[in-house]
Amino acid sequence: MTKRKVIIRRCDAYDQETLKRLIGEGMEALAMRPRGRVLIKPNVVTANKEYIHHSYTEPRMVEAMVTVLKNHGGAETITIGESGGIGIPSRMFFAESGMAEAAKRAGVPLVDFSEEKTFKRSLEKAKWHTTMEVARSIHEADFKVWMPKLKYHIVTDLTNALKLNVGILTHKERFHYHDDRLHEKIVDLLEVGMPDLVVTDAVIIGKGFESSPWPVPLGALLISNDPLAVDVVASHILGYDPEEVKHLKEASDRGYGSLSISDVDVSGDVTVEELAARLKGVVSPFQDLQELDTPIRFYEGINPASGNICDGGCICSIKGVLGTSEKKNEGSMKKAKPGAIVMGHYQGDVVHPGETVALIGKCAGVSGTFQAGKVVKIGGCPATVKDLMLFMLHHFRIKSPALDPRNMALLIWYSLVHAIMKRVRPLLRPR
Repeated sequence: MTKRKVIIRRCDAYDQETLKRLIGEGMEALAMRPRGRVLIKPNVVTANKEYIHHSYTEPRMVEAMVTVLKNHGGAETITIGESGGIGIPSRMFFAESGMAEAAKRAGVPLVDFSEEKTFKRSLEKAKWHTTMEVARSIHEADFKVWMPKLKYHIVTDLTNALKLNVGILTHKERFHYHDDRLHEKIVDLLEVGMPDLVVTDAVIIGKGFESSPWPVPLGALLISNDPLAVDVVASHILGYDPEEVKHLKEASDRGYGSLSISDVDVSGDVTVEELAARLKGVVSPFQDLQELDTPIRFYEGINPASGNICDGGCICSIKGVLGTSEKKNEGSMKKAKPGAIVMGHYQGDVVHPGETVALIGKCAGVSGTFQAGKVVKIGGCPATVKDLMLFMLHHFRIKSPALDPRNMALLIWYSLVHAIMKRVRPLLRPR
């Protein structure tokens, strides 16, 4: 069995020559030899030139990765691929992040998995996501390079190599089991999304809602031959016990590896302890709704079918919508109109006479005393970001980023392009 290794290299800026040198040295140390059709999967979950700058893998880092792969030889083709979040066309995020320009400079194709021809595959080890429509670029890849952006996460504590796999799903399947089963779903996807090489962008990490985070300088690259091993190291850096991170524990229980850092060969020129010390005292907002400075009260209910808190469903959607709104218009939460938001079926009292109470999700309800001046119901399982942006926020006097003129224009344009390419690209000959 290949020894699980994580190399941590000091890197304080996105200098191209430094990035190429560090990645190249890491690949040599891991004896990595790219072969055949190489797929690079970065994190481009969201991006906006005005207010979302640190949700995605830095394009200059991806560009450096392409150069290193070309110099190593063995790669017949190199493709960059991703399926962005929130159901919005990935092309919009490619343009806003600068990833499209980086791919153009590097001379390699950049594809949206949601536009490609897909191949249905059964997942033999899965608990929930037992089949998957696998995009052509993933289906045909001989060597996979995963390039996550290290961030705190509102549901899974951290997002790195394993969580990156949500972005290999097409938009059609992305929200399947994205509820109280999210942690298990993530591990289901590892059967298809098992990378050969992981290169994590931890130069600047993100805190808060991971799709529109605030930057935290960390100054490192994590380079590994094992996704769970690098996530174990990443969890220690961010101050989490891997045994307490649900999707990591699930992966270990399914046989993907130990959660003990002593079972990982960790090397490099900066230690886990040094990086963890740099993050000491960092608080990541929106991980706990109850800690937000706002007159809105939150009631986190269960999924009646399972009895579990639906952290990956409507609770996740609410955190994301409020986190994006706060990032776009700082101070929105503190100045919001008093009221309450109930997510799922809440077992207790919700008493807000004269105030608005929003019931979020098709199973939303209250088992105890319920009083409200006005009730707003938004269904879905989970409730969609679109519906929450358009039909909930204004009830609490929070400006919706979705109604920003520039955002609306971008969405309309890229939705049209996406609709065309979704029909055209599957007919094109594979690269």
